[in-house]
Parts: sequence; C-alpha cells; structure tokens
Amino acid sequence: MQLSDGNISSAPTPTAQTTVAPTRSRRIRIAPADFVATVSFLALAVFVLGRQWKHLGDGYLVRSGQDQTMWEWFFAVTAHSLVNLESPGKILSSTLQNYPLGVNLMANTAMFGVSIPLAPVTLLFGPTVTFTLALTLGLAGTATAWYWVLSRYVVQSRFAAAVGGVVCGFAPAMISHTNGHPNFVALFLLPFIALLVIRLGSGERLIRNGVMLGLAVAYQIFLGEEPLLIYAIAFTIFGIAYGASHPGKAVAAVRRGFKGLCVAGAVTLAIVAIPLWWQFLGPQSYHSIEHGPVGNDVNAFTRFPTQSLAGGPGSAAGLSMNATEENAFFGWPLLLLAAMTAVWLWRLPMARAAAATAVVMGVLSMGVELTVAHTETGITLPWSWFAKLPLLESVLESRFAMGCIPAIAILLALGTDRAIAAGRTGQRSTTLLWLGWLAVALLPLAPAPLDVAKRAPAPAFFADGTWRSYVSDGSVVTVPLPRPEDAKALQWQVGQRFGYPIAGGYFVGPAGPEDKGKYGPDDRPTALLLGKTQSTGQAPVIDDTTRATALEDLRFWNADVVVLPPGKNQQALLTTVNRLLGVDGRWVDGVWAWDVRNLT
Repeated sequence: MQLSDGNISSAPTPTAQTTVAPTRSRRIRIAPADFVATVSFLALAVFVLGRQWKHLGDGYLVRSGQDQTMWEWFFAVTAHSLVNLESPGKILSSTLQNYPLGVNLMANTAMFGVSIPLAPVTLLFGPTVTFTLALTLGLAGTATAWYWVLSRYVVQSRFAAAVGGVVCGFAPAMISHTNGHPNFVALFLLPFIALLVIRLGSGERLIRNGVMLGLAVAYQIFLGEEPLLIYAIAFTIFGIAYGASHPGKAVAAVRRGFKGLCVAGAVTLAIVAIPLWWQFLGPQSYHSIEHGPVGNDVNAFTRFPTQSLAGGPGSAAGLSMNATEENAFFGWPLLLLAAMTAVWLWRLPMARAAAATAVVMGVLSMGVELTVAHTETGITLPWSWFAKLPLLESVLESRFAMGCIPAIAILLALGTDRAIAAGRTGQRSTTLLWLGWLAVALLPLAPAPLDVAKRAPAPAFFADGTWRSYVSDGSVVTVPLPRPEDAKALQWQVGQRFGYPIAGGYFVGPAGPEDKGKYGPDDRPTALLLGKTQSTGQAPVIDDTTRATALEDLRFWNADVVVLPPGKNQQALLTTVNRLLGVDGRWVDGVWAWDVRNLT
C-alpha cells in the first residue's frame, strides 16, 4: 500500500504490493456497481427512517427527546427569514424564541448548509419533511461518499468498497444520531476533504485543489463544526501514522502541499469569517459549554447498540448519555474482526495507520478517567491533556469514538479486497472464511427502523389562530416556559408561521456572569418558579415580593399573554399563575389564558 502522486491505491493480489495510479477515466466513470451501491444505501436509509416517512404529518422520533422540535424550528426559522428577505444578521440570529434576547443561530446547530438550500422544501412541505430528508440523505450520502473514495483510491473490489461505505454510513453511532442530530449524520463531505488534503501532497494543481478544499471545508462548517473537528483529529492521526512508514516522503508531501493549504485556508476564511465572528463574538454568543465527564465506558465498545438486530432497550443502559449518544457500541464481533484484520494486514502502511487511528480515537473517547463496567478506576487518560483547550473543551468526548468508524471501515475494506483477491487465485477458503466473519461482525449491527410516536396536536388556541386576539406587539409566555425538557411550544409557533415571539426556548446560549453556554435560556425567577411547580405538583406560597418579581419578568419578556396548555400538574400551575397575577385565567379554546397587556 503506497501513496503515489496523491492517489491511494491497494494491492491487487494478496501476495504482491503494487501501486496502481487510477486513471482519470476510472475516477469519473460510473459503473453499474456504483449505481447498485448508491441505490442500496438510499434504500437502507429509507428503511431506517421509514416510519417517519409514513407519518410526516404527526410522526415524531421517539428517542429524539426534544431535539427533533429544535431542529425543525431551526429549519423553519431560516426559511422564514429567507422568504421575508431579512438581513444576514437576522438570518444568523433570531428573537422569535428566547424573546427579547434571542438566539445566536450560528452558535447553535442551525445547519445552514441544509436549512438554506432546502428552504423551498421547508416552505412547501414543512420542516418535518426537511428534517427527515436531511437525515435520509445524510445516511445515504455519507455511505456513498466513502464508497466512492474507497473504490477509487483504496481498494479494487467494488464490493469491498461497499462494505466500507455501509460501515461509515450506518455504523451504530450514525444510527443513534439519526434519532435527532442531522449534523452528525450528514458527513458526506469529510472523505472528500481528506482526499483533497492528500492530493495537495502531490504538488499538482495546488491552486485548483486548494480552492476546492477551501470550499469543501467552508461548506462543512455550515453542516457541522464539531464533526469536522473530530474527523480532522482522526485524519491527522491517520496521516501521521501513515507517514511514519516513509517519513521522508511524508515530509516532502507536506512541503509540496503547504501552498495549497494556505490557499484553502484563505478561501475558507473568506466565506466563513463573518459567520464565525458572529458565532463567537456576536449577540448571544458564549465562550464554552461544560458537559461534565461524559467519556465512554470501556464496556460500551463491546455492547450492541439499542437500535440494532442484536440490541434492545437495555443494551446501552448506563453506558451512554441518552439514545442519541451511543457513540461506541461497535459490538465485540466487529472489534475482534478489526483487530484480526490489523494483524493480518500489518505489513500494509494503510492498515497500520487505520489501526492506530481506531485505537487513539477510542482512547480519547473514554474521557479523562478510565471507567470499566460503571466503575471509575482512577487511571488518568490522555484526554486530560486536551480537555481544557479552546474548542475542545466544549466537545462531548464520547463522540471521539466516531473517529474510529472510517478507520474500522478501511480495515474491513482492505480485508475484503484481499480476501476476494485470494479467491481469484484459487484460495477460496480464505474468501469464504472472511465473508463468514464479516457476516458475524456486521449482521448483529444491522439497524432497525427508528421508532415513531404520534405527536399531540396543538391546542386550538394556537391552531385556530385565537392567539391573534391576545397578541399585539409582544410575546407569548407559556406555562411553564419552553425549555430543553419540553419545547412543544416551538412546534405551535412554527405552525403559526412565526406570527408571535415566545419567551424561553430550546437552544444553547450564554448564562451567568461568565457567559458560559447553557441549554435553554438564562432562567428568570418566575420561569424557575413555574418549572418547579410543574415538577413537584405543589403550588408555592405567593407573597408581594414574588408577585413583584413576576411582574418584572413579564415586563422583561414584553408579554402580551400568558398561556397554560393542558399538561402535567395543570391545577397546581393554574393556582400559581392566578395568585401571581391576581386575576383568574379564562378557559379559551383548550388553554387557560391571561391577557397581561395592561400589566406590561
């Protein structure tokens, strides 16, 4: 396995190593196998999201928590801003939630790389269609992109490339994030970014390849910055490990590509400089967000994921933050096969580099302390050296396990390619043994369709437009205020085409004197009081000071109406709001409503 003229190519037989520089026609020719692979990946993606596609009107991914609501709001508000020809500042930020402070959309996962080009889809069919389409095309596109790169530059067998593609596109972490994180599913640009960096090392067409790399990186920033950071670290580790086999050639390639990298950096900055300034220094920006220790337990690597053929509801119990963060869970058969493949193909520099990448990224994903079977061992891990560095301090370290995915895929693609080549030379037993191991490793991880529940309809107060009689130029305050635990008020707002702003919401914004990042708004006293009331079911004692504080908060929110929809502990909330406002609410079209315009 060699790196020649910027092209990665593999040995055509199990006994010889040959550098085969792909011709231009090979790179662009679409073979029947390419069509079959692409259609198969798309079919598998539709299968995974089939239940959501069947229920676009009222379906909701069960394991997404409130993330689906948040993403649909981001897609909808971007389309709303575009169709109303709002200024770039109003596209990058919005005061339609967390009124009046607003939300820095660039500092959130607004995913402009999807929300802007698919704005017509959102406007015509609604944000649920955009959300589902982004997830479906993200899975299929990521698998297809890796298949394309592997089939052109790494292996000769299209089947071997398809094995690598299906691992990259439908690995357990990818299916887990499909529940609610399209930014961690639409990773189709990443293999091409890595390929363009390699091409720069050839020294040819530095300007052209540099411009293309800059455009690709800029677009990836608008798809997802955190995946770009994680995979950049993984690609760097791979490059160092690969270059260690031929350090002289590696250093020469870096020197040849330096000019192209500078071009790429300039192109990227020209496109993203202002959005990044807005993200880190604009209104409602924040410096970092602390998640606490969220490294992977060692046992998470050997377990099967929840949404798989061999998994189940208890597969990830206690080993992941939630159903959208099963970032390891490769299963012991796949890990065993990857380890055996690394040993088998150890003479190949690419196999060694892939093995090293998988090990290093896996260790980084374990966080600052080694945990085994829910037990903290007290052993400090390498992540402790990097955990406080800028940018890295906000990353969920368990997500570094996703950097293992392409490394494992490369090992499997190389192994499959070698086994197929062995069969062609008469060693059919090697081929059959490999295919058997491949089935044992991958079939248990086969993804199951994601579960979908029926979302509750909006109260008639919102659905029928009754709110218009209560809102002049202020906001709607729901009881309790929308927050990460319950953000359904955002759905009602989207359904009314953003006719009114709302206090509270689900986003990441600054909180506290140091402007640290926080999920949800920097809660005001009345918001905390109402949240606690719903949680406990006990109406608190209300005195003059509490009433004065509530009035101050309502004026801060410029509230026109306070609305209590049906929900948990509604009676306690009704009593609390009546006492806070000194007037009983009116039952109007399925909600309790208080017109507070005379107070604010």
